[in-house]
Amino acid sequence: MAVQRFALSGSHRQPPPDANIVGAPSATDTIEVTVVLRRRAALDLRQESSPISRDEFAARFGADPKDVAALEAFAEQYDLTIGSVDLARRAVVLSGSVASMNEAFGTQLKLYQGRHGTYRARTGELFLPASLQNMVVAVLGLDNRPQAETRCRRLWRVTPRAAGDTSYSPPAVAKLYNFPTDVTGAGQTVAIIELGGGYATADLQAYFAGLGLKQPRVSAVSVDGARNRPVGDPNSADGEVLLDIEVVGAIASGAQIAVYFAPNTDQGFLDAITTAVHDRTRKPTIVSISWGGAESTWTSQSLQAYDQAFQDAAALGVTVCCASGDDGSADAVSDGRAHADFPASSPHVLACGGTRLESSGATIQHEVVWNGGASGGASGGGVSEVFALPSYQQSAHVPASVNAPHFQGRGVPDVSGNADPATGYDVRVDGHSAVYGGTSAVAPLWAALVALLNQKRGKPLGYLNPQIYGQSAAAGFRDITSGTNGAYIAGPGWDACTGLGSPNGVLLATLGSPAT
Repeated sequence: MAVQRFALSGSHRQPPPDANIVGAPSATDTIEVTVVLRRRAALDLRQESSPISRDEFAARFGADPKDVAALEAFAEQYDLTIGSVDLARRAVVLSGSVASMNEAFGTQLKLYQGRHGTYRARTGELFLPASLQNMVVAVLGLDNRPQAETRCRRLWRVTPRAAGDTSYSPPAVAKLYNFPTDVTGAGQTVAIIELGGGYATADLQAYFAGLGLKQPRVSAVSVDGARNRPVGDPNSADGEVLLDIEVVGAIASGAQIAVYFAPNTDQGFLDAITTAVHDRTRKPTIVSISWGGAESTWTSQSLQAYDQAFQDAAALGVTVCCASGDDGSADAVSDGRAHADFPASSPHVLACGGTRLESSGATIQHEVVWNGGASGGASGGGVSEVFALPSYQQSAHVPASVNAPHFQGRGVPDVSGNADPATGYDVRVDGHSAVYGGTSAVAPLWAALVALLNQKRGKPLGYLNPQIYGQSAAAGFRDITSGTNGAYIAGPGWDACTGLGSPNGVLLATLGSPAT
């Protein structure tokens, strides 16, 4: 009797753009996939008045062992092996041959070759037996095409420089934004997600010594076999890794920094996020993410699984800061439409946009939307076409998407900070001094600020979004009213270029009560 199957909701995959089929993986090759299971009970953040401990969260909202047992029976039927089972992360790893995976999930894996090299990919939907109906949220890892791009931009020196062009150390930016100076982030752990590259301890030693700062404690965490592997080229992902670490460490020098290295796939990226959020050893209070891609480049199952991971973070009192993108409202998609960047477009993360920051001494003279110039790039931002307008943005005057049919979606970004490479950050990468910008710098900038505020408050701020949209928080932002990122224009109040604006750190120290 034929097994009754259903199409897994949201699993449809388009062929990789700009790539060609060059064959098929060997039927005997072994691959691993992560199966994300449903929660054992629905999570309603409105009902959780204070952060939940990781142990309590796993017991209340982790995967149901009965669902795991059903998945184990499925695995046995198709000659797949159960690897790790993490009930808190709701993640079960299955391994097996390509032939077994094709049969188990009703797909045909192919090899594609494109600008990212040769990789495994699939098209169409995945199919599961009726015995797993409603249990599975996502199956990730069959397709291992590169999923995300860095959100950093290196400044290439140009002559002549424009008026106002300069570069800053991270502490200088923090001073301009009035970050608290009586705390160091002690007692906090900032998790940084990286999908490539690495750092050398010698670079960190030289960088922090040059700033006259104590070197922060930095540890590397391996996820799905990826490790801290510096390429040795400042123009590689090493630039992203060092930018993230050095911005956080130079501003919140008392915080511990844990860098979670994972493969650049939808599976690896999610596994890194959930590993960090649910890490019972390091217990991060902030997660900084400087990688992303246009919403249109993700499967619906990935969008749902990632957003659920960010809901987990919110329930646990973990703040997640995400770069909003470096390619303006188009987000590097050449179809003539506007695109919001994900994961910044999740309603459960703090989306961080970019400005151009000009100063005189310790005073900000001019701050506008980051857009172009000799350095290229622009602040990502816009309106989600996946996630509905969240309640905390109901009074923010978020416009409908400029794309037909003009969806009333989540507005991106929430906040902003200095991102123009022409007014960028002095960093050290692979033995070289360089200047970097991009919204990749803004996510760790805000992560460092949250670490300072957490220490000052004596408890984590956690899910910031509902707190910052209230009138009581307005004084904590410098409203950016000039500039454009393409389809959207800055103006008074929230806008889809720079959100609520750049921070006044001391004034934001009063945050703590959700907006009414």
